Amino acid sequence: MNKNYIDSLIDDIVYANWILFNEGVLDAFGHISARNPENRDTFFLARNMAPGLVTRDDILEFDLEGNVVGNDQRKVYLERYIHSEIYKYREDVDAIVHSHSKSVLPFSVVRSQPLRPMCHMSGFIGMQVPVFEIREVAGESTNMLITNGNLGRSLTNVLGSHTLVLMRGHGSTVVAPSLKQAVYRAIYVEVNAQLQIDASRLGPVEFLSKGEALATQETNEGQVERPWNLWKAIAINAQKSWQSTEEG
Repeated sequence: MNKNYIDSLIDDIVYANWILFNEGVLDAFGHISARNPENRDTFFLARNMAPGLVTRDDILEFDLEGNVVGNDQRKVYLERYIHSEIYKYREDVDAIVHSHSKSVLPFSVVRSQPLRPMCHMSGFIGMQVPVFEIREVAGESTNMLITNGNLGRSLTNVLGSHTLVLMRGHGSTVVAPSLKQAVYRAIYVEVNAQLQIDASRLGPVEFLSKGEALATQETNEGQVERPWNLWKAIAINAQKSWQSTEEG
């Protein structure tokens, strides 16, 4: 691995933040990380700030205890333990998105209507999406955030081998073997959730079979560069528009 590869990954983490903000998955809150390919015991994550404003200088390196590598004293995300604990226990995961996307969140609180893949773009969701209930770990008076390693481990245990976990009344966390796949999954979890809500108003929903889910995941995630390049171009143009507005 060389410095240019790491530099490119840092750039992509910035673009991922912009993309997920631009596509409505993240707003002022939420975050995305990527494992360090040169040291799998560390990962890259922005400092505590709004995703749409992230730049290269805002990306920090963390160890698997959630500590910043080096002497940077800038404020960090309270929920960095989502990332550190998942990377610690899921060797297959190289990127993570935590979001509060508005169509996904209702499925975390309505247990009678589980989130399931109904769209061919979202087969990765699988046949069952686990729901993390923080009350079972820390009682009924928490701020509902994953603010320490114990809560992060508990969330990771509920996630298990799945691609995502819902967090009751909070949002969701999506994992993937690459940054671009994590972005793809985070966007299409939101798309599927909105489609499922819309379709359920019409009548009973016909969901994907297990075989269809597996086959569509393999096909679509093999083409992840296609949507990534589009989303990246749109996000860069949006950033340029913001900058010209500020300068004007």
